[in-house]
Amino acid sequence: MAETSTAPTTAELMEAVAAVCAAYLQDFAAAAGRLGLTSVQAKALGAVREPVPMRALAGRLGCDASNVTGIVDRLEARGFALRQADEADRRVKIVVATEEGRAALQAVQAEMHRTQRAFDALDADQRSALRDLCGRLLPLLTPAERD
Repeated sequence: MAETSTAPTTAELMEAVAAVCAAYLQDFAAAAGRLGLTSVQAKALGAVREPVPMRALAGRLGCDASNVTGIVDRLEARGFALRQADEADRRVKIVVATEEGRAALQAVQAEMHRTQRAFDALDADQRSALRDLCGRLLPLLTPAERD
């Protein structure tokens, strides 16, 4: 007799995703720390792959705009980011990752050994399925940004 499987509940899926996210974030924080960055600084570098207004960066990081000033100050001091005035509104500051900042983010990702081993354990179909599922979920989880 064939065993029937039941689909996981929403709560079970939420717990599974939370566990994977927690393990990923631990690996991310450890990798950033080995390179002398806080996890928030590394996350900020990832959020400014393209130029981003300070207020939008605060939204991406889930923190207050006043906190972003200190984060960007520290990234600027290390040569990882810089602020530029918005051409349309000089009062708006745009954060841009420098070449050194992009290299630092790549170094953090290269240091994420547990995450790399986990993803490397997936075959091509599983990797595609995971990417596609993330692509379907992310727009539903991401609030609209306000600049």
